[in-house]
Amino acid sequence: MTGDRLTPSALDQPAARSCDGGQPRFGPLGQLMLARLREFYREPEAVFWVYGFPLLMVVALGIAFRNQPIERLVVDVEQGPQARQVAEALGSREGFEVAIHTPADCRRRLRTGQAGLYVVVHESQEARYDYYFDPQRPESLLARNAVDDALQRAAGRSDPAATKDHAFSEPGGRYVDWLVPGLLGMSLMGGGLWGVGFVIVDMRIRKLLKRFLATPMKKTHFMAGIMLSRLVFMVPEVFLLLLFARLAFSVRNHGSLAAVTVLILLGAFTFSGLGLLVASRARTIEAVSGLMNLVMLPMWMLSGIFFSASRFPEAVQPVIRALPLTLLIDALRAVMLEGAPLASEWIRLAGLAAWGVISFALALKWFRWIV
Repeated sequence: MTGDRLTPSALDQPAARSCDGGQPRFGPLGQLMLARLREFYREPEAVFWVYGFPLLMVVALGIAFRNQPIERLVVDVEQGPQARQVAEALGSREGFEVAIHTPADCRRRLRTGQAGLYVVVHESQEARYDYYFDPQRPESLLARNAVDDALQRAAGRSDPAATKDHAFSEPGGRYVDWLVPGLLGMSLMGGGLWGVGFVIVDMRIRKLLKRFLATPMKKTHFMAGIMLSRLVFMVPEVFLLLLFARLAFSVRNHGSLAAVTVLILLGAFTFSGLGLLVASRARTIEAVSGLMNLVMLPMWMLSGIFFSASRFPEAVQPVIRALPLTLLIDALRAVMLEGAPLASEWIRLAGLAAWGVISFALALKWFRWIV
């Protein structure tokens, strides 16, 4: 080990030899893992990006999407003889922000999003109220229904059946509970692809792989050592994220901790295998960065990290469901949010295992020490 860099001589450090001065205490696989561990923990910036950055994301997104009251609905009333009575009727009800404007200002405010709806009041026509709103905007549609209900009640409407509203806000049903499994999957994907692929290409650029070629070490040992050392980093990372989410936002795991552990290990293996495959022939940082983004970007967009993948057209759903990140996130959400047993997720487990095994096999076939 020279400075903070990994070199083949790190495999022959005296501390790793047996007490009688014979062969190294560990085999090539163990020596590679020890070398990668030493290299990692001697780089504070790497420790931050692996362990600190995911926690910052949980804090930022958890605060942004914490439980809070619904925003007040902005409603305009067009000027007219009865505009003030309507504005007072709406303003007396909780949740409305009401103002009276000219017809031109009402249209402008609705067009620019400053109001969700405006009301035109008629004195003697069959339709007493005209509602102008954009049905493509959720807040506009919500304003229309809320305003209509308020005005109908003010006019004396009585409901045939009595109802009572109850606000539901329990751990497990909030957005942050739904978000955390997505962040876990995203963290495993980023750690596996960048943590494995970038390291291999960096070693290739610095001619370290060429030096490894002169040793009797097999490609299998080298690639397995890189993959397993990455697993050692990623498992504490995701469990630290889970612990922080539990302490900071009361995010609970409704399933088995053993099931979550299996999913984390399998996800780490899958994305480490993809990282090996991407880096098997890349010769420059620019090349591997482009390949990483090519692999990760579709999953960032489609796999349901921040919003449900069901928003996309039905025609592309089979492709989305087959992506490794979708398989991992869906399985994590089923276990953590619904308490599903691991056996019920066997199809997703098989899919993740297939991605990992096939990626590792192809990487082993195509890998070159010198490109």
